[in-house]
Amino acid sequence: GLSWQIVSPVWDEMLRDKDVAKSERVMKAILQMTKPDIKTLKQAYEQP
Repeated sequence: GLSWQIVSPVWDEMLRDKDVAKSERVMKAILQMTKPDIKTLKQAYEQP
């Protein structure tokens, strides 16, 4: 069978941010998810 990976453009933007701390928080949040949750990723990204 085929396996598909759908990545939101928002994820890509957050992961490519020049602020390494932001992209690391987003990656950590992604790895804890079983289903994509953009709201949670935005919260991790926008943390001070």
